[in-house]
Amino acid sequence: MVLRKLTGVFSIALVIGAATFAVAGVPDLQLSTASTAAAGSPVMYNLPNGLGSTFALARTTSGIVNATITLTVLDGGGVPVANFSAADMWLEKAVSAGTGNFIACTGGTTADLNTNASGVTTWAAPLRAGGWSTANTLVVINGSPLTSSSGLNLRHNSADINGDGVANLSDIPLFAGDFTGGTNAFRSDLQYDGFVNLSDIPRLASGVGAVCP
Repeated sequence: MVLRKLTGVFSIALVIGAATFAVAGVPDLQLSTASTAAAGSPVMYNLPNGLGSTFALARTTSGIVNATITLTVLDGGGVPVANFSAADMWLEKAVSAGTGNFIACTGGTTADLNTNASGVTTWAAPLRAGGWSTANTLVVINGSPLTSSSGLNLRHNSADINGDGVANLSDIPLFAGDFTGGTNAFRSDLQYDGFVNLSDIPRLASGVGAVCP
């Protein structure tokens, strides 16, 4: 009888130990969190070659805001996951019909650095991306978006208006159509002041030739 009880206790201990081992050091999508201090609906101006805006120079119609993203990676036990690879953390557009054609070059939206001892990393450097998006920006770990939120209220546009990974002459007719149409076409409001006007042309012109590495 005693032996049977000891065997049962030992088995339970093994199960608990295995469960603990399964979550230790593995990012938990519900406990891990991402945030940006920027108020409103900031917009990132991206280029496929990575020469677009930094997150500190994101824009709202009121001016420049710092939209740097901070991600804290925790495992299932709430313990920070240190030195987690930047290559396994990236940004994506939320899947939603009619919200744009945002595309990322290979490795173009990964985190700036591996997580530090507190499990923290950031997105502050320019992205290598094109196209546009009015959907939320998702923070993805190991191929799955965080479940702690529905994404960040961060939008994107680019001189690569058609989202083919290169800003070139094929994007100009799209811009021209938005410019002459007199409507507030988000995808072509590259300076993001609420209007498609002459202030957007320098960004379009300087972006032509940008291509994914």
